[in-house]
Amino acid sequence: MSKLLERRSIRKYDPNIKISKEEMSVILTQATRAPSSMNMQPWRFIVIDSIEGKEKLKPLLMGNHTQLETSAAMIVIFTDLKKFDLAEKIFDKAVKAGYIPKDVEEKQLRSIANMIPNLSDSRIEKSGLIDCGIVAMQLMNIAREHGYDTCPIGGFQHDQIAKALDIDEERYKPALIISIGKKAEDGYPSVRFDIEDITTFM
Repeated sequence: MSKLLERRSIRKYDPNIKISKEEMSVILTQATRAPSSMNMQPWRFIVIDSIEGKEKLKPLLMGNHTQLETSAAMIVIFTDLKKFDLAEKIFDKAVKAGYIPKDVEEKQLRSIANMIPNLSDSRIEKSGLIDCGIVAMQLMNIAREHGYDTCPIGGFQHDQIAKALDIDEERYKPALIISIGKKAEDGYPSVRFDIEDITTFM
């Protein structure tokens, strides 16, 4: 069976295990190999691993306190509504790496400039949240390769978390939180729908 199918959500971790900034940076770097719409990479991470940071997060959680108290870190993932402002930086990097020619960059940037006026914040947010879901799954799988386990968390005060973490709440919209650490107990097995119940072939 594929190792990917062995992942379980872990709620209790060994509180003595920490993850260095260097290793966390590697994990996040590898996670961001995930695809995103137009390669805009709208995900933004806040890694909370200090006692002070966790205290800020605590009143915003709807439960999930065991993960907070025992994990090596809680990773809050936001989508950036201003992601298109960084398009030139992304495409410049691709040109310098030799992945695309300069004329392709210019064509893409013109296309984005023409598209932006027709996009509402809600549409940009929705697209970004999908991208954040993809990078979150990649992050959870990469964490296992590093010997850690995770749990995705959606139960928190979405409307308050940006302000509590001192970031621009108009620009950054929360997707989810991922707890990460060395498991102290196994997660529970869970069932899934039969594929016939959720799939239509046409």
